[in-house]
Amino acid sequence: MILLRSFIYFMLMSLTVISHGLTIAILGRFLGTDFSDRVATHWGRLNIGLQRAVCGLHIHIKGAEHLPRGAAILMTKHQSTWETIALRGLLAPHQSWVLKQELLKIPFFGWALGSCRAIPIDRKAGRKAVLQVVKEGKLALNDGRIVVIFPEGTRTAPGERRRYSIGGAILAEKSGYPVVPVAHNAGIYWKRRGIKKYPGTIDMRIGSPISSTDKKAKKIIAEVENWIEGEMKKLPSQLHQ
Repeated sequence: MILLRSFIYFMLMSLTVISHGLTIAILGRFLGTDFSDRVATHWGRLNIGLQRAVCGLHIHIKGAEHLPRGAAILMTKHQSTWETIALRGLLAPHQSWVLKQELLKIPFFGWALGSCRAIPIDRKAGRKAVLQVVKEGKLALNDGRIVVIFPEGTRTAPGERRRYSIGGAILAEKSGYPVVPVAHNAGIYWKRRGIKKYPGTIDMRIGSPISSTDKKAKKIIAEVENWIEGEMKKLPSQLHQ
């Protein structure tokens, strides 16, 4: 039954990617970024509803009052595709995601990303990629946008952690905007590989904004990592059925 429900959701999600992606790609160039942002956010909210109705997958958010409504840097744990969908729907529409440039080549989905003021980077470019994040991130923040970053760079399995990249913290240091840390355990319900989406309730915790005023990047990223990983230790890391 789980496999069947997961397959049904996958098909419905694919249809929403095509419909919303085409809408953004075709109309976004004429109606602007604000239009594209709102269509993308509707896509996220629609899929949150589909996950609940089809897969029995719910969200419990602690600290929702800390979700930024204006310019801020949001750094989140990255365990699955789920958070890329959920945060798109939960946050205010004006978002700029730091992501690998290969995603722009995906039909429909990538076309939409290109119209939503994403910040695509070459993860192998090293310092050049960091400079790009700082340059484009500052412009986005100054325009009132939320810059979303996965500090670990790639998905990690529940119970695991990777080195936190300092790029987002350098952006915080140079721009002066706060960092909102996010922890969650989506990976136990929506794994990195495979189609199955297990029913249950994903715990998401939003931390108080971490000030970047008069702080160096190393201190900022240390505070972000300590908060996220500290919260991760409090969350279930295994599926209980």
